[in-house]
Amino acid sequence: MALFKKLLPAFWQRESASGLYKQLFDYRRLWKVAALISAVIVFLPLGLLTAYEYKVTKATFESEALARSTRFVAKTRRTESFLLSKKRFALEFIINDNTYEQLLQPGRVAALLENLNRGLGLFIDLGVIDARGVQRAYSGPYHFENADYSGQPWFKEIQNRGIFISDVFMGLRNLPHIIIAVKKTMEDGSFYVLRTSVSIERLTEILSYEQTGEVGDAFLINHDGILQTPSRYFGDVLGRAPLAVPDFSDHTEGYQLNGVNPDKLPPVNGGKPLPSSLVGETLVISYAYVENSPFILMLVSPKSELMAQWHKTKVKIAIFLACTVAIILLVLLCVVTYLVNAIYIADQKRVMTLHEIEYSEKMASIGRLAAGIAHEINNPLAIINEKAGLIQDLFMIKKQYQQDAKLLGLIDSIVSSVERCSVITRRLLSFARQSESNITRINLGKIVTEVLSFLGKEPEYRSISIDIDIKEGVSDIVTDKGKLQQVLLNIIKNAFAAVEDGGHLWIKARMLDKAVELSIQDDGCGIPKEDLAKIFEPFFTTKGGRGGTGLGLSITYGLISELGGTIRVTSEKEKGTCFIITLPLQMATNKE
Repeated sequence: MALFKKLLPAFWQRESASGLYKQLFDYRRLWKVAALISAVIVFLPLGLLTAYEYKVTKATFESEALARSTRFVAKTRRTESFLLSKKRFALEFIINDNTYEQLLQPGRVAALLENLNRGLGLFIDLGVIDARGVQRAYSGPYHFENADYSGQPWFKEIQNRGIFISDVFMGLRNLPHIIIAVKKTMEDGSFYVLRTSVSIERLTEILSYEQTGEVGDAFLINHDGILQTPSRYFGDVLGRAPLAVPDFSDHTEGYQLNGVNPDKLPPVNGGKPLPSSLVGETLVISYAYVENSPFILMLVSPKSELMAQWHKTKVKIAIFLACTVAIILLVLLCVVTYLVNAIYIADQKRVMTLHEIEYSEKMASIGRLAAGIAHEINNPLAIINEKAGLIQDLFMIKKQYQQDAKLLGLIDSIVSSVERCSVITRRLLSFARQSESNITRINLGKIVTEVLSFLGKEPEYRSISIDIDIKEGVSDIVTDKGKLQQVLLNIIKNAFAAVEDGGHLWIKARMLDKAVELSIQDDGCGIPKEDLAKIFEPFFTTKGGRGGTGLGLSITYGLISELGGTIRVTSEKEKGTCFIITLPLQMATNKE
């Protein structure tokens, strides 16, 4: 707390102004208003710009995230389509490179199946089916020779389309696979079909999480929404994906599903429950229809996952912005504080100058008044002194009065009182002449005595004892007598105000190298430690409400500087205060 007070500017520690124009000198309010206006001017554009940049940057990241998902779907669709096309092209090559009779030769289909698996892999079986739907040649793990497919929907469909790729199904081996079949029309108008079963292992591998990385959950569904490959979120093959089948499009599309609610999603057959991380999450869904197949490629990504980089960037931006705002705010407050403090100091100097002028005029007026009073008193005193002397002479002539000691004593009392009044009027005249600068050689002890005589009977009435210790070895000094008198008057009056009745005052002087040190010490209330550094500031007073203006010590400090000396103070609470004045033996007269 003490450190905080030390950091406060001078105007902040000043009491609030009062009077008719107090708002002009309310520096705390001025600082607050200036700081607020400056902050608005600086931070309003910065805030608006930051908000705009935040919005634009976020939109850019969102657009890039969606574009990244879309690019992944487009690339993966080409891969899946190419994989299916290779299988289909292999069958088309075989059916076009071999005649119907060659395919029916014993061992021919088995050899072709072996070559297919050696080159492309994942072919389960291979069969030749005639126009009646009867399988005439077959090679594979099952006994499908002479199997009749005439009633199968795919056989009817291939007659119209010439090519067929089935949905995924489990089959006899209870392994997911698909059927690919191609038709060849012969010269006589008849036809036959080359049919194969293909494992979906490669299709699944392309969409696995290890391959897709952090882009989300990629899987295939058919036109009924049935999963054709396993899904990271929605379960295993042949389960129903809890998403609507998207509308057909010949290019990659994307959309967002806001706030996923598991209660509104149907359970997945044989699949795992919806991860809790998706509950309430916004999903970014990209999809594409795989060409020449019944498959739809889906990519489901939590938006937070896609925007992970944005969140990291947002944190960095926030930290950078906070540091920038803190630095700007610190600089702004320092500048405002400096400017307001400069205004405060300028006002203090201006007011102090005006008060010094007022003080000088006041002292000059007092001097003129003192001179007038002294001259007015001197005239009657001269008459009284003359008449008293005449009476004394008359008494000395007549023998009857020469022996009257009492009467002569009264005359002597009148004469001594007149002389005392003369001394007082001479001091008044001397004080009046000091209202203007007058550099002369003075005796420090006599100046102290004169100043104490100006203060009248206060020390006597209050039983304040005064010890003066000015050794004879202390040299006379050449200085401005009037200014030195004002300095001593101010300090001694402050000492009288600080001590209680019966207090003590010590005035000492000693010689230094080319200087004299004068100390004035009292055993009064002392000055708090936190106020010691401020006692010479204009308008600072510890007499709040008891008549103090706060200018006495400030003017004293200025006068000491004009005399070419220094002043310092030591004090301890409830133990007293000591002012130490150092004056040169010879005051410089050529100072600019």
